[in-house]
Amino acid sequence: MPSLTRKMTKPGTRLRVLATFAAAASLTLALSGCTKLETQSPSSVRNAAAQASDSKTADGKADATGTQARAGGLGTVDCAHAKCIALTFDAGPSENSARLLDILKEKQVPATFFLLGKRHIDTYPELVRRMAAEGHEVASHTWTHKILTDAEPDEIRDELERPNKEIERLTGKRPTLMRPPQGRTDDTVHDISRELGLAEVLWTVTAKDYKTNDSDLITERVLDQSSRDGIILLHDIYDGTVPAVPGIIDALKKRGYVFVTVPQLMAPGKAEPGKVYR
Repeated sequence: MPSLTRKMTKPGTRLRVLATFAAAASLTLALSGCTKLETQSPSSVRNAAAQASDSKTADGKADATGTQARAGGLGTVDCAHAKCIALTFDAGPSENSARLLDILKEKQVPATFFLLGKRHIDTYPELVRRMAAEGHEVASHTWTHKILTDAEPDEIRDELERPNKEIERLTGKRPTLMRPPQGRTDDTVHDISRELGLAEVLWTVTAKDYKTNDSDLITERVLDQSSRDGIILLHDIYDGTVPAVPGIIDALKKRGYVFVTVPQLMAPGKAEPGKVYR
């Protein structure tokens, strides 16, 4: 199984193989064995937190949870009322990430970055710092893009802990979210993620930008699939993706969407380590 450890300037065999497997990954079943993959939606997290807050208020206890949870990033958004959507990018940073950050800054859009370690975090540390400094959520996509369901527990732990330590060293904040490569996860991955304080985040929208450099097609695919509380999966390592981002943002804003990070999408609730969200 090839690993996504560096960007290829032309559509290469290794990335086409990876794309084939990624496209086949099911988001309705566990990607190991026949176990049902249980996931939670952002709205269910928000609703549970709101009910807990109402209960506390009814008991006469002060509640500042909602305000604190919604704070951070590029502004405060209440996704219980706003039509929110989260833009996420996997497998960076790369030589394309600086341009992407320029676009996001210009359009005042926060994103969530699921970063790879080898040849990415260790190659572009200044971009990791910039992502955090500009209000984006910085999360983990493992160290070498190893398929976690094929790995031994110690390997899984290492794949998750190494980027955690590097991201914390660079930004001062330890990640609380991770995205398993190809979305492949199982009970062992859940248990180790819980141990490391990580929640797993999948997606609801994919442009399959690993299969095309056609920016117009990438834009069309995202717009066709987008809905409220959606989590958009893109990869800033591919040549066609970053040029598609301005059009995606403009079109979704015209439809009334507000862009938020994944934690903001769930606020005032919070993702729980060891659980899976999409």
